[in-house]
Amino acid sequence: MNTIIPSLSTNDIPTPETRLAHRQPHFECTDLPQALKLVVLIPGVDAREVEIVTSGPDLVITARKPHLVRVNWQALHLEGVQRDYELKLRIGHGVDFDDLRADLRDGVLTVILPKKAATWPAAAHKQRRVA
Repeated sequence: MNTIIPSLSTNDIPTPETRLAHRQPHFECTDLPQALKLVVLIPGVDAREVEIVTSGPDLVITARKPHLVRVNWQALHLEGVQRDYELKLRIGHGVDFDDLRADLRDGVLTVILPKKAATWPAAAHKQRRVA
C-alpha cells in the first residue's frame, strides 16, 4: 500500500518570525437578541494600538503590545509574553459591521455587533405551516 504525501514548498513552512508574530487572545462570544457581544482579553494594550478590520463575513482584531527593550536585558523568555494579539473570527453576514461599537477598559475589549433587522427574532417572523 502506497501513501502519497504532498511535498511542502518553502512558502508553506512557517518561519519562527511568522509563527511567533501573534497569539490568539482569550475571548467570549454572547448571542443577544439584537446584537452579538464579543469580549476579548488583551491585557497590556493601549486603545490606540487596537485595530478592528472587517472583510465580508470575517472580523479581525489586532492589538499591538508595547515592545520594551530593557537596559539590563537577559534572556527570560519574554518573547512569548510580548507578542501581539490577533483574533480572526468568521461572524457571518447577519450582523451590521457599519454600526460596530468597541470599548477597551482595563485590558478587556468589548465589541458590540448589532444584528441586521431581518435577522431579529420578532413576531413578524413566526413559524408557519407550509406543508
